[in-house]
Formats: sequence, C-alpha cells, structure tokens
Amino acid sequence: MSLDRFIQEFDHGLRVVNGITQADRPTPKPVLDEPEAVLSDAEKKHAAGLMRVNHVGEICAQALYQSQKLATASSTLKATFEHAAREEVDHLTWTAERLTELDSRPSLLNPLWYAGALTMGFIAGRFGDRLSLGFMAETERQVELHLDSHLEQLPEADLRSRAIVEQMRVEEMAHARAASDAGAIELPAPVKGLMRACAKVMTRTAYYL
Repeated sequence: MSLDRFIQEFDHGLRVVNGITQADRPTPKPVLDEPEAVLSDAEKKHAAGLMRVNHVGEICAQALYQSQKLATASSTLKATFEHAAREEVDHLTWTAERLTELDSRPSLLNPLWYAGALTMGFIAGRFGDRLSLGFMAETERQVELHLDSHLEQLPEADLRSRAIVEQMRVEEMAHARAASDAGAIELPAPVKGLMRACAKVMTRTAYYL
C-alpha cells in the first residue's frame, strides 16, 4: 500500500473513532408527521443504551469494510465494500445524532471496538475473497437480527430512534444479499458461533459503556 493510501485510511479511522463523520443523506424521520413524544427518563436511558450499541455496530462496520477492502486485490470487491461502507457512514452519523438528542454519548470503548473489528476483517480478507464475502454476509445477517430485537425493545413512543433503526435494517439486509450474490461462502457453524459470542460481549458492554 502506498504512503498516500495509508495516510488516507489512517485518517478515515481517526475520523470514525472520534465521531467526525458526515452523512450523505438526511436522518430518517417517522412516516407520520406527529409531534415528538416526551420520553420518561427511564425510556430515554434505555433508548440511549440501545442506540449506543447500534453506534458501536457502525464503528465496527467501518473497520470491517476498511480492512476487508485493503485485504483484497479485486477491484470489484473493493467497490462492493466501499459502497456498503458509505451507507454505514450514514448509519454511524444518524446514531451519533440520536445519542446527542437523547442527552447521551457514544461508547467510551470505541477505539477498542474499532481495533478489534479491523483485525477480524483483515484476517477474514486474507483467507480469500469468497470467505471474506461470507464473513460480510454473516455479519450483516446477525446485525439484522440484532436490529429486529431493538425494534422490539425501543419505547413505542420513540419514533425517531425507530425510524433510524428501520432504515438501517433495510440496508443491512441489502448488504447481506449483495455479498451472497457476489459469491459468498457459508461460514462453518463454529465461526458463526464465535461471531455471535463476540457480538454478545460487545452489545452488553456498549449498552452501559
């Protein structure tokens, strides 16, 4: 990798970890144009915890796609990762904005989450393009299930958070389909289990920290 490319990727990582990102698209809004409901303190705290978890997921997504893009020699695959990463930047910005609206903050462990995901993505990429795509597809499928659970847990009155999560879910599903269509292989069950275990540790910790 050239020095210019290294500096560019390093700068991107710093911006992601430090919350210096900008969405290309406006933040999703509720379908019904209703006055925003007033959430109780307990509801705001719970919604903030869930949105912090989602924000961490987007930190990890940036690291995964960045490392997988660097690990492949395929220009087509690089474009696939870059397209998904651009949409994930929107998700990252939307969740950060919502955390601010809920008078909360991102995870204090974001540098750790980013470094871990960067390592995992690069390892997956070094095992070949089809396995790298399989890792992408499985990651997005697990994220879809995770977002489904958040739609069940978010306060009914928190329409703003729900609109963001619903749009994220649609796009994560599209990323998984794109990876499958590009030739992703099915990951072994032990690998999927390890990914779920890592995600569980991350989500439980990020809810509070």
